Amino acid sequence: MTVTPARDDAGSPAPAPRRSRSLGVTVVCILAGLLFGTSASLAGGRTSTGGATDLVSLITTRDEQVRELNEEAEALRAEVDALQQRVDTSETRELTRAADAVAPAVGTAPVTGPAVRVTLDDAGYTLDTLPEGFSVDDVVVHQQDLQGVVNALWAGGAEAIMVQDQRIVSTSAVQCVGSTLFLQGRVYSPPYTVTAVGDPASLLAALEADPVVSTYRGWAEAIGLGYAVEQLEEAELPAFTGVFRARYARVADIEPGESPMPDAG
Repeated sequence: MTVTPARDDAGSPAPAPRRSRSLGVTVVCILAGLLFGTSASLAGGRTSTGGATDLVSLITTRDEQVRELNEEAEALRAEVDALQQRVDTSETRELTRAADAVAPAVGTAPVTGPAVRVTLDDAGYTLDTLPEGFSVDDVVVHQQDLQGVVNALWAGGAEAIMVQDQRIVSTSAVQCVGSTLFLQGRVYSPPYTVTAVGDPASLLAALEADPVVSTYRGWAEAIGLGYAVEQLEEAELPAFTGVFRARYARVADIEPGESPMPDAG
């Protein structure tokens, strides 16, 4: 039996039912979606695997770097410990004791003991009262006068010397600017005091014998410059509080009575 397709009134074949065509399209779309989804899943799996591999490599590299840094830190700690052990030895302790022993002499530690104090002062004249035949320079204390007293006291065996309220050390320079004293960054006006700790008898004898001090005493008697000497049962000289700025150094022995302080120009 032959089945003839249904036709419309005009004799053309009737269209297929709409439900059958829609179902076919739906099936195709589902299959295509499954295919695309599977492809995407496979591609995503490859990407994630590659990322995991990169992360493991990064962690491994960082771990190696940290291990190397830890080894370097341990080596540095060991080196520091070795240096510390070398410093903390009997030799260095002996050097420290030796430095402490000479500290009072070089001025980095205070000194206490019997002392002699010398006071120098201007004559006190004005231009109106200045004696005839004398100038202003004749009636004021000069730099060489102070230096003469300081050097005489060193020669007399002074253990430590203080000018005004400042400890004198090997780099100190007693300088006068006009009628004022400039000492280690500070300015002083007369009267000027020089205090020396040591054997008073030796210090007084050195003052008497020094030619510069003797000349000053002569001017003091002639024109009225101030010159006074007193013995102190005990005086405390503070440690030097400035900064040592040596321009050069030499190894030399200081003979007894030799001044360790150079003259200021």
